Amino acid sequence: MPNPRADALSATRTGYSACPHDCPSTCALEIEVADGRIGRVRGSSANTFTAGVICAKVARYAERANHSDRLTRPLRRIGAKGEGAFAPIGWDEALDEIAHRFREAERAHGPEAVWPYYYAGTMGLVMRDGINRLTHAKGYSRFFSSICVNPAWSGFLAGTGRLAGPDPREMAKSDFVVIWGTNPVSTQINVMTHAIRARKERGAKIAVVDVYRSPTMEQADIPVLIRPGTDGALACAIMHVLFRDGLADRAYLADFANDSAGLESHLEDRTPAWAAAITGMPAEDIEAFAHAIGRTPKTFIRAGYGFTRSRNGAVAMHAVSCIPTLTGAWQHEGGGVFHSNSAIYRWNKRLVEGRDIKGVTSRELDQSRIGDILTGEPEALLGGPPVTAMLIQNTNPVSVAPDQSKVLAGFAREDLFVAVHEQFMTETARMADIVLPATMFTEHDDLYQGGGNQYVILGPKLVEPLGECRSNHEVIVALAERLGAAHEGFRMSPRQHIDWMLQATGRGTVEELEEKHFLDVQPDFETAHYLKGFAWPDGRFRLKPDWAKVPYAAPGRFGPHEDMPHWPDHWAVIEEATEDYPFRLVTAPARSFLNSSFAETPGSVAREKRPELLIHPEDAAGLDIGEGDLLRVTSPRGQVRLHARLFDGLRRGVVVAESIWPNRAHRGGRGINSLTGADPVAPVGGAALHDNHVRIERAPETGE
Repeated sequence: MPNPRADALSATRTGYSACPHDCPSTCALEIEVADGRIGRVRGSSANTFTAGVICAKVARYAERANHSDRLTRPLRRIGAKGEGAFAPIGWDEALDEIAHRFREAERAHGPEAVWPYYYAGTMGLVMRDGINRLTHAKGYSRFFSSICVNPAWSGFLAGTGRLAGPDPREMAKSDFVVIWGTNPVSTQINVMTHAIRARKERGAKIAVVDVYRSPTMEQADIPVLIRPGTDGALACAIMHVLFRDGLADRAYLADFANDSAGLESHLEDRTPAWAAAITGMPAEDIEAFAHAIGRTPKTFIRAGYGFTRSRNGAVAMHAVSCIPTLTGAWQHEGGGVFHSNSAIYRWNKRLVEGRDIKGVTSRELDQSRIGDILTGEPEALLGGPPVTAMLIQNTNPVSVAPDQSKVLAGFAREDLFVAVHEQFMTETARMADIVLPATMFTEHDDLYQGGGNQYVILGPKLVEPLGECRSNHEVIVALAERLGAAHEGFRMSPRQHIDWMLQATGRGTVEELEEKHFLDVQPDFETAHYLKGFAWPDGRFRLKPDWAKVPYAAPGRFGPHEDMPHWPDHWAVIEEATEDYPFRLVTAPARSFLNSSFAETPGSVAREKRPELLIHPEDAAGLDIGEGDLLRVTSPRGQVRLHARLFDGLRRGVVVAESIWPNRAHRGGRGINSLTGADPVAPVGGAALHDNHVRIERAPETGE
């Protein structure tokens, strides 16, 4: 019989989808499909946030989807771990082996010895989150997500009480756009679309706050260059000036904030001169920046994630979010502060995650501390059994997790069984016992939300899977059957899951969304701008946060949370430069990669060239370092080799490595996360990936 859907998959046409990668834009895409393969990828002009613009790496997605190195068959390891020696096996054999090893782990140590591990290689709600259903049904160790958002979200929530803000498209209606602690030219191009529109249509100025002259700062009218981990100091000095010079909206503060008098008193000695000594930014420039904010009611702050990947990141985010509360910018279209809209979606994940399974009390293991966990540190294991079996989907921890030396040691354990479901032979896959080939986003059905906008987007299957690739959902369902895990969600297709979530949230059906492609769910202006009050019982923004009551779901409080400052401040818990480690290192994202994705595509590799360290020419001269020299960079946790790139767009004593390059791209085979730490960030965990002190010296061109 004719199969209309199969016929549609083979015809030449334009398909509609969403970018699945870990980026707040979640761009709406138009994808050329011909002969069962994807071709050119464009941004949707009908989607008013994407506005027809996508990043270059996604525009080249056919290079990735049709890559000859994609995994297409299940594999079993036949050599030493990490050696890369594998032999093809059948799907049934692979799945049977995984189920057998999981049962062995459970018999020896209980179900918590199995740890399903995942992250945001796909942001699709079905393919990313379905692994939790297996975890809950079997009582395996749960996964505490911590590597990305925790400091940023907890800092924002500390003030507003809700993770949402103004419509991000309002940037185009602003008179002053402040891009704080993010590099959207490289990592979220749509932010620039709307910021540049404000400049062209309204004459708006653009300020960029960052720790190096990034491609975004190159486009700024007002570049604000500071040292890493000092954003809180800058924010406090700005607020000092706002109070001192009569630029605070005291009527708004009286109605919408708690204890503005207490904050004003606290900030009396947080002067521009005080902040200049901490940030490296001249006091007169801080004064001018503060006046620009205070004298422009429609100031829109786009607060990113980068500046919060520090041990004081949550405090810094809260301090920055206080600024529009002082000025009353929330009252204006084109004003306020936006970080994420994640709270507006309200998904019911009962079936996709198995949240209705009773009696789930297993431990939650910290994603960022995978090295500590796999090397058996009792505190990281929460006093429970060792992890002896893992299923890994959508992430590459051997490259991206902090404290890489411990991560590698953990994965090298002979008593650890690892199954990796992947699209390419990543460095994590090379450490696996079983490797399963995974579909890409055009090869399965899924549903997406925009953290940095307000769109729900359908991602339907557009082409058949390559080779023997199977989706995350198919693997989870097949393992559940073999392991005796029962739940209604295992009997549903991805499309049925999508339809159920849409209907359970009052957003129609999958068929209706298929016709529209995407759905705008932006709250009304008064709600988005908190004009009816902030999300606390008294409706007031918390200038003085109660860190113990921040509404962030976490299995406890982490880091030195009891020592967090009671007011916005520069919290001096960062890894400061010392005599032994005199430089401060930021591991910024490279423009052509996205975490470790795209590092396998020739186009991206050609654009990034090689792993390099950006170092100020005067710092380099003091170390007798020249352009292109091979360097040995050392932190208390490890060592990595990088080539020097002399770059004057830094404060002295600050260095930047744009990454994440594969470990094997570095001399000696150790990647940038050999230098980063996994100690949890207060108050709800997280990884301080941009907060590292290091020593730098020339390295010999030969040998280790």
